[in-house]
Parts: sequence; C-alpha cells; structure tokens
Amino acid sequence: MRFLESGAAWPDEYEFVDAGTLSFTLADAIATADNLIIFDAAEFGETPGHVRALEGDDLDEFLVSGKRSVHEVGFADLMDISRLQGCLPGNRALIGIQPGDFGWGDRPGDAVNAALPRAAEIAKDLLDKWSADSPGDEAMHGVIQ
Repeated sequence: MRFLESGAAWPDEYEFVDAGTLSFTLADAIATADNLIIFDAAEFGETPGHVRALEGDDLDEFLVSGKRSVHEVGFADLMDISRLQGCLPGNRALIGIQPGDFGWGDRPGDAVNAALPRAAEIAKDLLDKWSADSPGDEAMHGVIQ
C-alpha cells in the first residue's frame, strides 16, 4: 500500500490506511467506503510473488473458501460486519501476493517485494475502472489498506 501511495498524487477523497493485522476499529472505514482495496499476502497455491486481484463476489468467495493468510481472518470478519449492516463497499477487491512462506512478520519477503510494482499497477487499473463506472460522482471515495 505504501508503495502505491508514494508512486502518485492521489485525490483527497482516497485514504490510505496501514491496517497491519487488521482490527475491528476498521469496521467504520470499510462500511463507509465506496471503493475498498486490501493488499495482503494470500494463499493462491502459486509460486512466490504471484499477484492476483479478486473483486466483488470473487473476493467474497475467497474469504469463505478457507484459503487464508494470517491477516485474512480479521478481514473476513470485517467484511461480514459490513455485509450484516448492509453497507458492504460496492467496489471491493483484494490484491493478494503469494508469499514464499506464511507467518507473522513485519517485513515482506523478497518475492513479495519484487511483486509490489505489479500489485500497484493492478490497484491503479481498478481505481481507474471504478472511476469510469461512476463519472461525476463527487461522493466517490475509497480506502486502500
């Protein structure tokens, strides 16, 4: 997320939140976002550094499939809170990067670091697509975590 944030000038309505291991304090930010992009390590069964974006229903299915990282458990709970409140972000995506190994740590591994430019490119493409789908919508805003 920090890689993406530092790579361009962003409109004020976009908020970048370093969620770390996620907590329930993020429920309001998710519930009020029109657009939500989450960056995380994700188990795709691919080679380390593989990047995949999951949007909307595909993201929802992934969260209930059991293929999770150490962080996605909290993210799935946060999405369930928004769903139960009837305020799930209309545009939502997970940009996942397959790590070399899963576990707790404060720094991404080499494969994940090498994949960051591709993950940022995918995020920019999603935001451009979502903006094009909502031309002139001044209320459009997003949270990128």
